[in-house]
Amino acid sequence: MPDATPAQDSLELIARGADEILKREELEARLALGRPLRIKAGFDPTAPDLHVGHTVLLNKMRQFQDLGHQVIFLIGDFTGMIGDPSGKNATRKALTREDVAANARTYADQVFKVLDRERTELRFNSEWFGKMDAADMIRLAARHTVARMLERDDFAKRYTAQQPIAIHEFLYPLVQGYDSVALEADVELGGTDQKFNLLMGRGLQEHYGQKPQVVLTMPLLEGLDGVQKMSKSLDNYIGIDEPAIDIVNKTMKIGDALMWKWIELLSFEIGAEEARRLRTGVEAGLNPRDVKLRLARELAARFHDAAAADTAIAGWHAAVRGEGDTSLLPLQDVAVPAEGLRIAALLTAAGLTPSNSEASRKLRERAVKVDGAVVEDPGRAFGPGFEGVLAVGKRNFARVRLITAP
Repeated sequence: MPDATPAQDSLELIARGADEILKREELEARLALGRPLRIKAGFDPTAPDLHVGHTVLLNKMRQFQDLGHQVIFLIGDFTGMIGDPSGKNATRKALTREDVAANARTYADQVFKVLDRERTELRFNSEWFGKMDAADMIRLAARHTVARMLERDDFAKRYTAQQPIAIHEFLYPLVQGYDSVALEADVELGGTDQKFNLLMGRGLQEHYGQKPQVVLTMPLLEGLDGVQKMSKSLDNYIGIDEPAIDIVNKTMKIGDALMWKWIELLSFEIGAEEARRLRTGVEAGLNPRDVKLRLARELAARFHDAAAADTAIAGWHAAVRGEGDTSLLPLQDVAVPAEGLRIAALLTAAGLTPSNSEASRKLRERAVKVDGAVVEDPGRAFGPGFEGVLAVGKRNFARVRLITAP
């Protein structure tokens, strides 16, 4: 079999983890031109912090950068004030200009933990929409019909269910599509829930005399529960600004089956071929924990540095496997009354259990440890001045220092 060409190698890397490429032959043709392509991905600053689910697109952008292409990180400070209706069963609350501006600044600080700052074009879509008047927006709205908009799955479901759809929500796909015109994008990246909007960009580019962009959709990353899309509202996420030990600990909690998808979408160090070898190894008896630790270390190093990642891994081993120095774990102050708290209430106050009743159940199961020793007595209390490691189960732990509540 002949060796793969550089263009074929590039296409294989670009396609890794992708759900769909529309159209693949167009991407091949543009790659063959030998010029840097303009790769666009838009992010609405709807919350101040990014989580690893957001980095699925950032990782793909970084791969394009490593292949020599120009990446455009577009902050939708204008579209953020409309609110993306994708996947929603109700009109999404629009953000204020102040909210958008504050969140946008935070986004800009965080994305360069993944992207190469020198090869990233950071843009805001208020650059062009801020100059549009009402007549311009009406002309843009004339490019599509209500019937076409109702082909979008979430709009169609809401219309059928007689749930309200605000007129401004129809503008969102048009506005996102026009971003591609303004930026003359060759490729636009987005989640699978963005496909309608991404195709809107192709249509508008053709209308304005541009070559239509290639659309590349990426799967939505399931969160720590392994079921729902990663989301702060569902508390199943890993924030990229979280301490390294939290990134490691949370990564180690994902299911073994989900681990392979996380590797495919999040890892730069474990390539597709090695991932296949590791999967075969796990099927033959290799402990999946060891594979997961590699991914956890990589993520902690990416969002912090190698030293912080190594310390976090050592702390995890100390807390979970009893191997090493638990002082490597970050210290969390927990305020307690002067008379102290019983163990169940302390576990809840430390955030290790959702309720005292759940903590009591864990005590009965002998799943609670303090400094490595099993605690069963529900009457055992701890007061201000105590410092040690609390653990519930194998992977839920915290090093705490109890202080007197004000």
